[in-house]
Amino acid sequence: MNARKITPVILSGGAGTRLWPLSREHFPKQLLALSGPRSMLEETLQRFADVTRFTPPLIITNEALRFPVAEQLLHSGITGGSIVLEPVARNTAPAVAAAALMAVAADPEAMILVVASDHVIGDVPGFLNRVQAALPAAQAGRLITFSIIPTRPETGYGYIHHGAPLAGHPELFDVAAFVEKPDVERAQRFVAAGDYFWNSGMFLFSAQTFLDELALHAPAVLEAAGRSLAERQTDPQFVRLGAEAFAASPKISVDYAVMEHTDRAATIPCDIGWADVGSWGELWAIADKDADGNVVIGDGMAERARNCYIRSDHKLVAVLGIDDLVVISTDDAVLVMPRQRSQDTRLVVDRLRDAKRSELTSHSRVLRPWGSYQSIQTGERFQVKQLTINPGGKLSLQMHYHRAEHWVVVNGTALVTRDDQTLMLRENESIYIPAGAMHRLENPGKVPLNLIEVQSGGYLGEDDIVRVDDVYGRVAAEGAKK
Repeated sequence: MNARKITPVILSGGAGTRLWPLSREHFPKQLLALSGPRSMLEETLQRFADVTRFTPPLIITNEALRFPVAEQLLHSGITGGSIVLEPVARNTAPAVAAAALMAVAADPEAMILVVASDHVIGDVPGFLNRVQAALPAAQAGRLITFSIIPTRPETGYGYIHHGAPLAGHPELFDVAAFVEKPDVERAQRFVAAGDYFWNSGMFLFSAQTFLDELALHAPAVLEAAGRSLAERQTDPQFVRLGAEAFAASPKISVDYAVMEHTDRAATIPCDIGWADVGSWGELWAIADKDADGNVVIGDGMAERARNCYIRSDHKLVAVLGIDDLVVISTDDAVLVMPRQRSQDTRLVVDRLRDAKRSELTSHSRVLRPWGSYQSIQTGERFQVKQLTINPGGKLSLQMHYHRAEHWVVVNGTALVTRDDQTLMLRENESIYIPAGAMHRLENPGKVPLNLIEVQSGGYLGEDDIVRVDDVYGRVAAEGAKK
């Protein structure tokens, strides 16, 4: 059987709130550089850069993350990839179903490798060797899951109980059972038994075989994915799945929908330095430490402290005389907790969600396709922001009902449209945009444009925007922001 190129399907729609406050819903962990110089998504993309082994990837994400994902795909140097937008979150099975349908449409014999965008793999060549070792069984109709040889009795992962060796494929095993996340005692028994491995959530299979099994075990998922793909809208950057059809799918994972029911499941054990970076404790576990077991990232220091994870992305953080703590500081939030309770960040996240706090969703610096803005100060009926517009960047042609804006150029050149006027502003020049005026801001230069925006009015929310024209396709997007 000839080896075929494999299509990577990269799942990149998660909110990553367990790594709050660094990870936010609108800029989650997979877009951050947490374990190296590149973001986790870029690290994932680089694993599949070999065009002799892999086709361009399919990236599954959502509307809110579409522009940073597109930017990181561009920076990765991977060409030809497709970005598929889920209209609502429905867990992994509907997303993989849509990707499998797309892959089969392009190649009826397509092989797909499903991975998450937020996993660490220390031994990438070892991982790729495991993929190649599993490929013949996948081509023969098996659904392969990658199981990880455990290094400790971990309670944050599900487990796979290995069965008998797979006939004709000595490196693979039948799956005896999938096991939910255990308590400490069961996890200790699993590791001691030697035939329970961590479930990585990575899969390799023929796209058509997966669809066939989905039709048997979760037909509602397949039907919803098929209709959403038939109703898709496409533009040069994105494939938007049909919203109503996709929302009709059950919320269910690939494991629950197919893998736990099929008689085609097999697994290949891996020792590849894998970690699902789902908590600050996990990041501490995989990071390089000093002589006292501390991890210090950014502007931080630890004195007479042991086994702490300290990270500051803004100001100096100093700790003294503490053990086993996590201390995370951003410019708008600080988190302090015992390292052993790092899985409990969700308790804070739930309170933030109930209180509708903006710190859950966005950083103070918010990325946009044209650049970024950062809130500097907010008060009664006013707000001050710093805007950075990339060379060639252009905001939408828009107006506001409730606020006026005053722009002061700090450096660079600004081309401003205000109603029927077009003006060029340079350093230290300014312009006033009254409420109701149609306006646009763009950077025609070759260096970033930085300016200060002072908003004033009775309502300063980002949803007070009426777009008339937008080069990034946001005019029709519900709830889109400037």
